[in-house]
Amino acid sequence: MDDKTAKKVARIVLGGALIYAGVSHLTFARKAFKAQVPDVIPLKKDDTVLYSGVAEIALGSSLVLTNENHQSTVGKVAAAFFTAVFPGNIAQFANRRSAFGLDTDLKRFVRLFFQPVLVFWALKSTDNT
Repeated sequence: MDDKTAKKVARIVLGGALIYAGVSHLTFARKAFKAQVPDVIPLKKDDTVLYSGVAEIALGSSLVLTNENHQSTVGKVAAAFFTAVFPGNIAQFANRRSAFGLDTDLKRFVRLFFQPVLVFWALKSTDNT
């Protein structure tokens, strides 16, 4: 597989994962996602989960459907989104909130290291690195 095809596959897989996560925010995983909303967010936790779900669906769809001229921009937006939601992962760890099988301090701590991977993935799959 050449580099261009690998990046396309990576971009589409990331987009699909975001769409799935967004749908889960709106449906079966709403309660679990509330565990990740930091207390400092000035919105109701459920509203925050719903808004972020809609954003993930839009962002994932953009990653899947965008043309080559806009992929770099969409990748930067995705990376910024992953950075913006990182405080939720920190809050889940700091407040010892169990969700998504992250039911120990170690698991919640290890999860923190996956967010930079998502940022890199978003940038790399859209020709930003």
